[in-house]
Amino acid sequence: MSSTKIWLSSPHMGGGEQKYIDEAINTNWVAPLGPNVNGFEHDLEKYLKDDVYVTSLSSGTAAIHLALILLGVKPKDEVICQSMTFSASANPIVYLGATPIFIDSELETWNMCPVTLEIAIKDRIKNGRKPKAIIVVNLYGMPYKVEEIRSIANQYEIPIIEDSAEALGSTYKNKNCGTFGDIGIVSFNGNKIITTSGGGAIVTKSKELKEKAIFLATQARDEAPHYQHSEIGYNYRMSNICAGIGRGQMEVLDSHIEKRREMHQFYTTIFKQNDAVQLLTEPNSDYFSNYWLSTILIDPLKGNKMSREDLRAKLLDANIESRPLWKPMHLQPVFSSAPYYGGQVAENLFNKGLCLPSGSNLSEEEKDRIKRVLNFI
Repeated sequence: MSSTKIWLSSPHMGGGEQKYIDEAINTNWVAPLGPNVNGFEHDLEKYLKDDVYVTSLSSGTAAIHLALILLGVKPKDEVICQSMTFSASANPIVYLGATPIFIDSELETWNMCPVTLEIAIKDRIKNGRKPKAIIVVNLYGMPYKVEEIRSIANQYEIPIIEDSAEALGSTYKNKNCGTFGDIGIVSFNGNKIITTSGGGAIVTKSKELKEKAIFLATQARDEAPHYQHSEIGYNYRMSNICAGIGRGQMEVLDSHIEKRREMHQFYTTIFKQNDAVQLLTEPNSDYFSNYWLSTILIDPLKGNKMSREDLRAKLLDANIESRPLWKPMHLQPVFSSAPYYGGQVAENLFNKGLCLPSGSNLSEEEKDRIKRVLNFI
């Protein structure tokens, strides 16, 4: 294993980040406020369009936490959440003493199943527990069934939190992911399509909600010459230095998306004649995925009869990182007592699915190494 490791999704600097960092240090703006924070938020608002307001925060998880607070989620409330996702989508529900209600996936986008969503809402209402919010995810950069989910949410008057942690740059009918929910969130963790080292943002539809988010994210300090607090606050604001990295990353976002989509096409070509492998692909022309990660399902009864784990081990032997799909939340020990609606779609995706190296900075030599292993399927 002498070859250098090929990572699943490593950070990719564009070269413009340093000037913003240097400016922050030279002007002593190293606190969680400053010109880079304001500039980064403006850059994101301009990119997302749709008259949204962006507040940059320390993580995407913090953004979901604040979104739930802004929507009035309290202890003993119920919040519907996509089961097929990373735990950060669900953990903030529990932070607030509320109960997550998990929903199965559908097979086209692997996101929340609209049919199952409505079944769950009707059942919770019948039992006197109308859900307070719906957290739906754009999994691996693939937009969810936007119109179907919105129609159901409107019918039952339940707000949507759109978890676009993985989907910055993805669109549905030419409208940006992160703007479909009543509140949206994005992430800039080190493995995301652009990074601020660690960080995230909350996307709101009004200036008033943005101001409330900033208030809560800066320890909920009241207007007073001394430190006075009438509400519980949080230390969730992004630093001016991290925001400087983000400003430089925004300059290469479209390029990174193009490179990720090229990686998806790379895998499309490899698996074109292989009926043992199914690559997650846009269902139709309404969908545009950033393909943050290229993901596959492997049928162990076809081809060379390799399982997901067989391939993962083979890639690991070649010093190439891959990873199973997210283990559904309703199968996680920590959420074993939470209600779940649906069948086994998410579970089957997890059992057969693998995330493949998808970075925007993979070299041709690294692609050749990956291809040599994948040809064994």
